Amino acid sequence: MQRKRFVAYVALVMVVMAAGSPAAMAQDPIHKAGRGLTNFLTSWIEIPKNFQLGTQEENPVLGAGWGLVKGSGLAITRAAVGAYEAVSFMVPYPKGYASPYEGLELPDYAWE
Repeated sequence: MQRKRFVAYVALVMVVMAAGSPAAMAQDPIHKAGRGLTNFLTSWIEIPKNFQLGTQEENPVLGAGWGLVKGSGLAITRAAVGAYEAVSFMVPYPKGYASPYEGLELPDYAWE
């Protein structure tokens, strides 16, 4: 009985510590693999997203055209980085580096 209580206490402490450190969770290989696979498979979302954002510009026709170009470029970039993350998920990022999308000034997922 004593051992079960100790294991439950250790598990609770680990969950609380993990919840309090989001940067550490970004280093988790499973999170990295999931984010990479998700971004590889959903990279196409950048095209309609940027098309729609372009139509809200002052000149909707030019904005839509630029949105298609920008969305296509971001889709290719997101797919490439997602493929890299999915393949290299076991290799940790350097300490203090949470996401490759930070340097690209992109959110972690296309729908954010």
